[in-house]
Amino acid sequence: MPLSSDNPLSPDQVCQVLLKTGIISQQHHEEIAKRKDQLQRKLERLAATGRTSGKTTSKGGGPVTIVDVIAAMRIARADVPDRILDEDTIFEALASAWGIPFKKIDPIKLDLNIVTGPITRSFAIKHLVVPLDIEGDNLIVAAANPFNVEVFEDIARASHKKVSAVVSPKSDILRTIEEFFGFKRSIDAAQTQFSSPMVDLGNLEQYVKVRSAEELPGNDQHIINAVNHLLSYAFDQRASDVHLEPKRDTTIVRMRIDGVLHKVYTLPKAVHSALVSRIKNLSRLNMAEKRRPQDGRIKTQRGALEVEIRVSTIPVAFGEKVVMRIMDPALLFQDLDKLGFTPADLERFEQCIDMPHGIILVCGPTGSGKSTTLYSALRRLASPEINVVTIEDPIEMVHADFNQIAIQPSIDITFGSILRNVLRQDPDVIMLGEMRDRETAENAIQAALTGHLVLSTLHTNDAASAITRLLDLGLPAFLIRASLIGVVAQRLVRTICPHCRESFTMAGGELSTLGIDLGKVPDKVTLFRGTGCPRCRGTGYLGRTAVFELLLLTESIRKLTTSKADEGAIRLKARQEGMISLRENAILKLREGVTTYQEVLRVTWENV
Repeated sequence: MPLSSDNPLSPDQVCQVLLKTGIISQQHHEEIAKRKDQLQRKLERLAATGRTSGKTTSKGGGPVTIVDVIAAMRIARADVPDRILDEDTIFEALASAWGIPFKKIDPIKLDLNIVTGPITRSFAIKHLVVPLDIEGDNLIVAAANPFNVEVFEDIARASHKKVSAVVSPKSDILRTIEEFFGFKRSIDAAQTQFSSPMVDLGNLEQYVKVRSAEELPGNDQHIINAVNHLLSYAFDQRASDVHLEPKRDTTIVRMRIDGVLHKVYTLPKAVHSALVSRIKNLSRLNMAEKRRPQDGRIKTQRGALEVEIRVSTIPVAFGEKVVMRIMDPALLFQDLDKLGFTPADLERFEQCIDMPHGIILVCGPTGSGKSTTLYSALRRLASPEINVVTIEDPIEMVHADFNQIAIQPSIDITFGSILRNVLRQDPDVIMLGEMRDRETAENAIQAALTGHLVLSTLHTNDAASAITRLLDLGLPAFLIRASLIGVVAQRLVRTICPHCRESFTMAGGELSTLGIDLGKVPDKVTLFRGTGCPRCRGTGYLGRTAVFELLLLTESIRKLTTSKADEGAIRLKARQEGMISLRENAILKLREGVTTYQEVLRVTWENV
């Protein structure tokens, strides 16, 4: 396409590209020509005040271009009418026309020092460029306008490397500059407060000197900004956990997204103690205590929602490691029909929680979504007529409709001991965070037998093994038969990214070989997968959903619940009576195109 590089973002050239590729129609072109001047003036006013219109403008983000104008119009694409023509699509089309690679910036994969090392923030803002990566002798630099030769020559001289340009959306570049240069400035300013070289070997070794890294105050403004950035960044990336891990010379920051840990930053060790002190201060922990593990919580806001952050510190080889678990109420409190139950299992689960008394157990390993299932069930039950009491270690999410009690072993408030007191509080529904010992289990059964509905968790692999686990805790079989209503086992599977989802065929025999039984199916089966895109960071997955296994204590299951109960026999009888196993539920999600066969194999197994 004969495009001029003198003004590659001129209205004529951009519209020419979009028309040629079929992204806009001639009617769209005329509408853009008619409204562009008015919209441009509006966007310039917004940019001057630092406000934005969608993702298009930012104060100090360079002149408003035709790309900003078209993206602000939010017109439907001519080639895909159900999608809005956004900035990413426009820049991707332009990059293809220019013959230059397009790069959607993924902040998780960026290195702080590479982004901020070769250029200054003012240079990056002025020319809308940001370094992304180093490949051999080449520095990969993202730009909205890749034809500014002098800018790339300046970067090459400053970095002593060859520069390769890629095209990225303007809003991505501005956001990266703001996040990375702002965070880098806070970290550097904090680090320069040391007047002498730091030697901090944490808990592994001892080094005595007059002034140490511990003296950097946690209330310093730069440290406050750095911690605020980490939390805000975790919210933006949908992280469930943030890890601050001290090493000998550095501190590693990692975030867990959709169940997978990603390394985000490598920070100077000098600021580690100050970051930890700031987090301890926010979570009301003892800042002076560095030898013992501590647990606390932070309450903050994410948009209009209140978010709770559970903080855990523990001494490791080179200092204190901090893990912050982000408890998002939008994920913890869901409608039961949004959790992932099949219609039949949902109906049976609702029947269980509507029972006036008895025990319901939710089983699965750590991180399998048990808390979400319990909280969602409690919210469904809570009403002015129902007294809901929870006993947790610690309280994961404060909710006004529940009376929540935190376990404190230091003053003899344990699951077992406090339950006796709770029974004097006239509860209707009791939630126990975990049934971990005989005392707790016995008190839970007594509560169920005296007319209360008890919900709790148990760490077992599947539903049938929960019964044998209760027997292992020392509970008599007749009490289990008399009190247990049902057992829910669950796992979380990653869901296919809707933005890059595609269908493909696979041989039915190949799936059977892998252990996935689809029953009577044709030779070829149509499945779905994610090809990988910027929105899912190339993984093909975006978000998670639960798969369940629901075992009800029917009369026949009660007869099998003896002191020498056979787990296999219980499982077989339950399946004969309609229980759908974890593997079978996951296969249903596979057939519906919700997840992939790799996820089915990863989180479930067949019991024989």
